[in-house]
Amino acid sequence: MSHTAGSSISASLNQLTVNETHSSAPSIKSKASEMDVEKQNKPVDAASEAKPRWWENKSLEDKPLDGMYGWAVVISGCFMLMFSMGCVNSYGMYETHYHLDQFPDEPVSTLSWVGTLQFGVMNFFGIPAGIMCERFDTRLVSFTGGVIMAIALIIASFCDDAIWKLIITQGIVFSIGAALVFIPSTSIPSQWFTKRRALAVGIVVAGSGIGGLWLTPATRAMIDQLGTPWSLRITGIIIFAVNTVSSLFMRSRFKVQSREKVVDFSVFRDIRFSLIFMGAICGTTAYFTPLFSLPSFAAQVAGKSDDFGTNLLTIINAASTLGRIGTGEVARFYGNINTMATCTLVSALSILVLWLPFQSGGTLIACAIVYGLFCGGFIGLLPVVMADLWGVQRISTIIGLLYMANFVGTMVGAPSSGAILDNIGDGINYKPTIIFSGVFMLGASLFFMMLRFATNKKIFKRV
Repeated sequence: MSHTAGSSISASLNQLTVNETHSSAPSIKSKASEMDVEKQNKPVDAASEAKPRWWENKSLEDKPLDGMYGWAVVISGCFMLMFSMGCVNSYGMYETHYHLDQFPDEPVSTLSWVGTLQFGVMNFFGIPAGIMCERFDTRLVSFTGGVIMAIALIIASFCDDAIWKLIITQGIVFSIGAALVFIPSTSIPSQWFTKRRALAVGIVVAGSGIGGLWLTPATRAMIDQLGTPWSLRITGIIIFAVNTVSSLFMRSRFKVQSREKVVDFSVFRDIRFSLIFMGAICGTTAYFTPLFSLPSFAAQVAGKSDDFGTNLLTIINAASTLGRIGTGEVARFYGNINTMATCTLVSALSILVLWLPFQSGGTLIACAIVYGLFCGGFIGLLPVVMADLWGVQRISTIIGLLYMANFVGTMVGAPSSGAILDNIGDGINYKPTIIFSGVFMLGASLFFMMLRFATNKKIFKRV
């Protein structure tokens, strides 16, 4: 009897289990189907899945950092800046010829607009150049820049009848091409380095100083022997050849996703960016005054020869080249922001302490050496600090934003310096101009010191 009851209970339990299994099976199947549908309907990031088109950057994040390819990028950037910025630095040779021979009736202030626009428009075009570096293959961008620079100089060689044609070609059009070379050259190397980033960027920006060292006398020799038209044509051809080869290696490590903002202006809400932006305005406002005024000061006030003034400019370029490389190594131990603040402080002191109160040849040479060494460090460390604070993936557009500050400083600094000399100093008293430059460089140092403590408040911390 008990055995029969037990068997009945067991049978009933088994039947209940089977019924539950069959009843739950459709539910499980239904949930699985829903998950499959959700997976199919889930939006796919086309930017990450689609194969990059030929004109777009391809992700190279699998390539090693601090490797051989990174140094190839550095050497390429150095050569590209050697000719783009080298041409800007050597414009003084053309201006002298234009003033004495080609356009003797034009005021010097009008002729100087070609050189001013070369550097100013190049910085102003930094934002669109940065956008292009993220949306297109940086090799294509830098190659296009070289083509534009070459065409601009070759066309300028035929513009010997009106200065406005040179302002458009040698000034504006050339600088647009220079921006397409300058932005990738100063931003891309940071993406390939972590340990020696400051040294790598320092070598790249040293290219502009090296270009100024040899391209200035070379331009003068070509003008004297071949004339201005052929000097422009030969320079344009060389730029095209060198830039074409160098651009082959100027590759970005990252592919920016298309869903991201084209230009992220929200970075201005970061107090650190505001400080570095204001520091860059002050620094570039002061930067060109010693370059433009020290040689003429040596001739007019110190009674030195024109060759002595030219040699001072050569000393500044040579010292600047060493400074851009050397401060990269110093920054490894002292910190990038610390080094940049120190460079601007010493640059200001070289103007206010060595140049302002003295007129002897020895102090002018000392000023040229000290200023060249430390102002070069300021220029070389700006891109490195940007990479440290905001990363390297979108560095091209962020540096483009920063170089708007350089545009403002350039357009304010050089004309204001000349106006102060003419209107306050009567063309011969340089002290107001020197004070103007020194105070603005001191202001740059102050903003960079504030940036340092906004980044890290510990006094002895390497930042």
